[in-house]
Amino acid sequence: MNPADLPPELAAQPANLIEAVRAIAQGPLASQAYAIDRGAYPVDVMKQLAATGAMSAHLPQTDGTPGDYGLAIAAMAEAAKVCGATGFMMWCQCVAGLYMQASGNPALTGERLARHVRGETLGGTGLSNPMKSFAQIESLLLKATPVEGGYRVNGTLPWVSNLGPDHYFGAIASVQVDGQCAGQEMMFMLRCDAPGVTLKACPEFSGMEGTGTYSVHCKDLFVGIDDVVADPAKPYIARIRGGFVLLQCGIAAGIIQGAIDSMWAVEGQLGHVNQYLEDRPAELQAEFDALVARIMKLAETPFDTSTNYFIDVLDARAHGAELCLRAANSALMHQGARGYLMSSAVQRRVREAQFVAIVTPAIKHLRKEIARLSAEEMPA
Repeated sequence: MNPADLPPELAAQPANLIEAVRAIAQGPLASQAYAIDRGAYPVDVMKQLAATGAMSAHLPQTDGTPGDYGLAIAAMAEAAKVCGATGFMMWCQCVAGLYMQASGNPALTGERLARHVRGETLGGTGLSNPMKSFAQIESLLLKATPVEGGYRVNGTLPWVSNLGPDHYFGAIASVQVDGQCAGQEMMFMLRCDAPGVTLKACPEFSGMEGTGTYSVHCKDLFVGIDDVVADPAKPYIARIRGGFVLLQCGIAAGIIQGAIDSMWAVEGQLGHVNQYLEDRPAELQAEFDALVARIMKLAETPFDTSTNYFIDVLDARAHGAELCLRAANSALMHQGARGYLMSSAVQRRVREAQFVAIVTPAIKHLRKEIARLSAEEMPA
């Protein structure tokens, strides 16, 4: 295998889209990767990638062609090989489109979705807190009170990514009646430029600073029916959760392949001593290829709502995060001091891999859910 190639299941995706993404990734994205890591939000690159169809391949096409989750994952991986932060923002844009398309709300599935697909508008996802809430890790932070024509929302989300002043994202709030929790949640698209919404800068992270990540504060935000994705939210989340988590595998796939490629890059010069390291590139590539084959099989049925399917998705996502950590760390060991330079993509991937391991659902969250769902499946 050519070290620069993705695994066969990824490389076998439609060439025109993958080649278009590769040209952007190795051109304008590569030239900005260091700046993105330090805080530059690549709005131009994001819009270029969206225009290729890279972030809407998973959605049903206007010609009636079904969405292709495998293709969306492959496109994301192609960009994440060069910049993990951009791969992550591609996932944010992908799931924002999924939220609108799967909502069944004509106000969201019409021109608003069309503009999103064309990359004219950009969006993200604020489901980190709700996903943790549904797993009994933390409480819902947004509260929605029914009012005439919709809801009044209050609360703060500590960090939401791929945002800007004119962006939007999917969010979930607990419904309150007479100041008490009504035992139900509603999901909506939150517009960053809506009255009552304030974006505030987050504390500086160790990397991936250019992901457009903000703390979002809502004070008496009115959400009308045109912005409602699902009410109640839980049945809707049960329907899309497999695809939501599975798409994240594209971020891990790119970072892993990029790390393996950087090992091969020094093999001719340092192979005589690198042979004594663990997690050598050929071994990691074989494990990664097998994982990608699993992911691509799961991508054939992203709306399977069975518990066993979701456990398999969670397991693949966890394996990807764990392999990310191993591959990125091993790449640094293989490259040595040159990989530790601040300008090196190798040390940047170590931090990107750590992000994959802690972003919702984090490895510990994934393992908790796998244990819970597995226990539910066991006979009494």
